[in-house]
Amino acid sequence: MVVRQHRCGGGPLAVRALVVAGVMAVAAGCAGGGGGGSGGAGADGRAVSAERPAVVLGQAADVLAEAGGAETRTSMETAVGGTRVTIRGQGTYDFRRQLGQIKVVLPKDAAGADGHRPITELLAPGALYMKHRGAGVPDDKWVRVDTTALEDGNLVTGGVTDPMAAAELLRGAREVTYRGRTELAGVAVRHYRGVADLGRAALAASPLSRGALAAAAKGFSRDAVPFDAYLDDEGRLRKVRHRFSFAAEGPAVSVVSTMLLYGFGATVTVTLPDDAHIYTGRIRQS
Repeated sequence: MVVRQHRCGGGPLAVRALVVAGVMAVAAGCAGGGGGGSGGAGADGRAVSAERPAVVLGQAADVLAEAGGAETRTSMETAVGGTRVTIRGQGTYDFRRQLGQIKVVLPKDAAGADGHRPITELLAPGALYMKHRGAGVPDDKWVRVDTTALEDGNLVTGGVTDPMAAAELLRGAREVTYRGRTELAGVAVRHYRGVADLGRAALAASPLSRGALAAAAKGFSRDAVPFDAYLDDEGRLRKVRHRFSFAAEGPAVSVVSTMLLYGFGATVTVTLPDDAHIYTGRIRQS
């Protein structure tokens, strides 16, 4: 999957792609340096079949919406040349309202110093909010990004793939093979491997997710996204790993985004900031 353009340069106001300095900044060369447990109600006892795997995966987002809230852990590893950067996150997500809060921990810099404080990210339909963004943004202000205007639809920009978007991508699953049963933190799961088609996923996505996925389908020059997905016996997605790759102005970049889900039935409280707390100034570029 090759992005048509992800450029890193100065830019006025807002934040476009390259929002979190660890993932995309490494790609463009412009910046320095598993949970388990079952939890609450699932999908009404729905059994997961090894047959017709593309159909099973296409229902994963709907099953999560039925399950409601969940806890999540995320990781996003970027590799360009001989450099690898991993960004980790942990938080909660409400699949019914498509709202979540994740604390994102950026990696140490090249000298090994822990120079970045965690970034709090609020995920909402069509929007990403970030606090403690750095780059000249006051600590008490949030940065708001319109994810439908990002070329990747925020699949990699924020250092976290929106959990619902990760599940909705599976609506475009094709070339799927069933790899057998395994365990994740003591939970029995079925392992599927295939390729997600961004265009097909965007067309089939729920209304709240459609805008961001449609942006990604237009922004990437190729639609194919390889994945590994693990579903429990109630059809709930427990783990998914997507492999993105694209060309920047330099070496090719690969991004592996992994999401773990557990603690289903968790209460998720997300309060989006009002306009008075949104930063509208310039974002400092390295």
